[in-house]
Formats: sequence, structure tokens, C-alpha cells
Amino acid sequence: MNAPRMLVHLSDQMRHTLGDSIPKPHPGPLRWPIIRAVVMYWLPWPRGRVKGPPEAFVTQPAVWCDDLERFETLIARFVAQEETGTWAEHAFFGRMTKRSWGHFCYRHFDYHLRQFGG
Repeated sequence: MNAPRMLVHLSDQMRHTLGDSIPKPHPGPLRWPIIRAVVMYWLPWPRGRVKGPPEAFVTQPAVWCDDLERFETLIARFVAQEETGTWAEHAFFGRMTKRSWGHFCYRHFDYHLRQFGG
């Protein structure tokens, strides 16, 4: 994955986080609260072994500055959104709170930024 592709991939993920795009649910043990907590908060992020849902790879890179501006707008919307209420369902982890979505986003962003020395 190159940097422009990574940027639009993270934007696709943020659209799922905000409920703008709903990925197909994937049933499995990651939806169980204890398993989800262990995987999200304690286990190391798996390197190259987990493929996200196809819906997280739909946007094609365009102009870097425009793609970056869209990504920043999505992050600002996430920050501004109320903590209470209903949050979008993650394709693998199921129902999540703003806090769990925030932690997931942090780990996901960190994973990809480290690929480019960030």
C-alpha cells in the first residue's frame, strides 16, 4: 500500500466509524465483549495477517491535498460527535462506543503511519 492509497483507506474506515458507510457484518468471536477487549486493548496489532472489509478499500486516491482535507474533516466530525448515543457497528467487532472506536482508530492509524516512518 502506498501513502495515497493508505490515506483514502483511512478515510473509508472513518466513514464506517461515523455511520456514513455500513460494511457487511462478519460474525465471529471478535464480537464477544471479552474477546473484543483482549484483541483491541492488549494484544499486539497483527502485521499483514488481517484484511479489513472490502468496503474499507473503495475510494481511489485523487489529489493528495484534497484527500488529506477530506480525511481531516472526517476526524473533526468524529471528535465533535457526542459520546453518548448509537455508534456504527464495526464489521468484525460489532457494536462499539465512541471510546472503543477512538482506540481502534488510534491503533489503525498508528499501524499504517508506521509503514511510512510516521
